[in-house]
Amino acid sequence: MSAVEVRVLGPVSAAVDGAALPLRKPRVREVLGVLVAAQGRSVATGALVEDLWDGAAPAGAVGAVRTFVGELRRALEPERPPRTPSLVVTTATGYALHLPEQAVDAWRVGEAAPDARGAAPAVAVPTLTGALAQWRGDAYEEFADRPWAHPERVRLAALRGDLVERLADALLASGRAPEAVALLDPHVTAHPWREEGWRLLATALHRADRPAEALDVLRRGRRTFADDLGLDPGPALVALEQEILHRRTHTWRDGGLSALDRRGTRARLEASAAVLTSLAVSGDLTTVRAQRLAAVTAAEQLDDPLLSARVIGGLEAPGVWTRSDDDGLARAVVAAATRTLPRVAGSPHARARLLATVALEDRGTAARETHAREAERLARDLHDDRLLCLALGGRYMQRFTRTGLAGDRERIGAELVATARRAESTTFEICGRIVRMQALCALDRLDDAAAEADAVDALAAAAERPLASTFTAWFRHTFADAPEPVAPDEMPGFSRGIVALSRLTRALRAGDDLPDGDLGPYEPWVRPLLLARGGHRDEARRALASAPPPPHDLLLEVTWTLLLTAAREVDDAGTTARAKVTLLPAREELAAGSGVVDLGSVTACLQP
Repeated sequence: MSAVEVRVLGPVSAAVDGAALPLRKPRVREVLGVLVAAQGRSVATGALVEDLWDGAAPAGAVGAVRTFVGELRRALEPERPPRTPSLVVTTATGYALHLPEQAVDAWRVGEAAPDARGAAPAVAVPTLTGALAQWRGDAYEEFADRPWAHPERVRLAALRGDLVERLADALLASGRAPEAVALLDPHVTAHPWREEGWRLLATALHRADRPAEALDVLRRGRRTFADDLGLDPGPALVALEQEILHRRTHTWRDGGLSALDRRGTRARLEASAAVLTSLAVSGDLTTVRAQRLAAVTAAEQLDDPLLSARVIGGLEAPGVWTRSDDDGLARAVVAAATRTLPRVAGSPHARARLLATVALEDRGTAARETHAREAERLARDLHDDRLLCLALGGRYMQRFTRTGLAGDRERIGAELVATARRAESTTFEICGRIVRMQALCALDRLDDAAAEADAVDALAAAAERPLASTFTAWFRHTFADAPEPVAPDEMPGFSRGIVALSRLTRALRAGDDLPDGDLGPYEPWVRPLLLARGGHRDEARRALASAPPPPHDLLLEVTWTLLLTAAREVDDAGTTARAKVTLLPAREELAAGSGVVDLGSVTACLQP
């Protein structure tokens, strides 16, 4: 009889005698995944319908399920004679998968941990290595967003982490510390909340005669658990650090995994939002970016939507710049918030936090204003000033649907300041004042903008918010001829290209030769003008034709003004017309709404 093997630790697939089976239809693969997740138990037909269509099943769904099951049977057993038992059994209520435990990767890996427990390293190492080799990616990865797969994905992710740590323990017991280091290093990076991983990695480095690196790992672990999460590291980490410091030989007991202090992941995650917020507003953005996604991922794996909402939406570090420091992280946070939103329908507070987070993180698109407005409405209904601060921050980030909206943003900033003062939130007050400062620059109320800059600097000094003064320093450079500030590396979304853009726009206003430089993300909207001024008219026209529409952000008026200037210089009538129509709503403003770059009166630019 042919040997059938089913694999779900990665893409869902099946093979017979090692030859891959043609499971080409996603629905057929999903039926197989659901039956594997049931671990041999019968799955009712109605439950299969709900799993496959998330409760919104079309007419004829039961018949479709029968069709999918029939196709699965034919794929798994193409040569099975009629009326003989199938591997996909029809039960009284539905279907079940009848395969030996060893025929399904997710079933057989569960036996590795019991088999290795108490075994000698010579037995445990190959057993655990073989089990971990079964993973070809994340479990059920094709169906990661499907509700039926979530519990099994959580269980198998935890099992995989346990197996890695057990294998590392067995490698250490057999004197193979360098191999344990190689195994644990990516494990700790991927799972920074697992204290056992930190302990084992530090131990492996210590055993490999790398004590300085072992101490660095322990200190990073301490930062994760104590500084970043507000919790003390467990006694196992503290004791190990002392032993390494004193260069003592550490003796491990058999079965040491069970003797360790295991601190609760939930408690760490509950604390993570507050601590990451503290780190963000104090300027440690690198750590925040490194840890935030790990916290969000860990929270989702616990299958508690309200906890997920608190972690995803708990970072009270409002943005004042419309280009993200980490686009990948922002997309991941928005995706996690979007996945969690339908699961917190009964909690207006959680929903408001998630909506505001989407609006804050999806900056520079102006596509999430409905999210921001709903978050604002919910916060007002709840009479929650801190939540309203977060929602107003999201409103501000999305108020770039067109040019000429500085007046709206000034009003949002003013309300944010008043709300933050009621909530006694220095962080949001600083945010509101920077928002006003930026908008007042566009409204040509520079004295008022300077007053807001002074207030920001005073608040930032008193509350130790060093990065806030970055924006006031650039404001003074642009509008009061103060020295050019440094663009901070901690804020790549702001710093990339801003120095070159500032220098070029200052030269353009002064009528000087335009300097070239590292324009970063602003290259597509500046290069046509540089080419035109350099006498390369044909190249300038091609650059104008290929330039994407400028993003809906703080520099919207500036980028369109640059395109309009270039288009006029090379007689590009189409781009000139588009730019003039786009800029017309801002005719009463300056192209200076960022508070950092100024191209003067929009009306003057619109003149022929």
